[in-house]
Amino acid sequence: MGHPYHLVEYSPWPILNSFAVLCMPVGLVYFIKTGNYTLMTAGLIMVALISYLWWRDIVRESTFQGLHTSHVISGLKAGFILFIVSEVCFFFSFFWAFFHSSLAPSIEIGSIWPPIGITPLAAFQVPLLNTSVLLLSGVSITWTHHSLEQGNNKSGLQGLFLTLALGFYFLYLQYGEYAETAFSIADSVYGSTFFIATGFHGMHVMVGATFLTVCFLRMLMFHFDKNHHVGFLAAAWYWHFVDVVWLFLFVSIYWWGSF
Repeated sequence: MGHPYHLVEYSPWPILNSFAVLCMPVGLVYFIKTGNYTLMTAGLIMVALISYLWWRDIVRESTFQGLHTSHVISGLKAGFILFIVSEVCFFFSFFWAFFHSSLAPSIEIGSIWPPIGITPLAAFQVPLLNTSVLLLSGVSITWTHHSLEQGNNKSGLQGLFLTLALGFYFLYLQYGEYAETAFSIADSVYGSTFFIATGFHGMHVMVGATFLTVCFLRMLMFHFDKNHHVGFLAAAWYWHFVDVVWLFLFVSIYWWGSF
């Protein structure tokens, strides 16, 4: 046991997950060099398994053992805020690459942006629809949050179901958009920055939708009440972060970047 204010037992999962995560980039390099993907696959499987066991323990501590005191909850919130800050830095690097290449196009791409031969996607078609879909999902998840705070589990489930439907619809639209693009990730720095930035955002939407799906299942089992719903709160913060990042992507890459 730790400090008397922190009744949560010490967990082996963080350090084990760190080693599992390490296997993924090392395995990727090994796969590129040799074509053997065993280490990378093992890393992915271990990360998935350890994450499940880790989060299972957290759910048990909070929901069934009542170990999540106000001090523990404050620590969880601070940790998740730091995680979101790290994600902001992650996407900042993509925006830096995009603006570095677009504000002063090099001679290798014809000193023009978009580069010669690149036909950008129309910003006010599917990308605008996707923007509307994500903004609406931000409204519906706020509806869920307020419903939980009022103790209305049924209304919260309705709002969360709508959020999930909109999230998966966004991914469907992005998949269709990728299938219709006239350029690929190999087409100059424009293709690289476009697909890396929007692709990683799509991956974050997928992670967020998975996060919310787990919250939906937990709400069905009445794991949350008006005073204790940190798991949902973290998912909601993450979803709002995904919304805001998409707004920046739409304005900079789709709209401004297509001039």
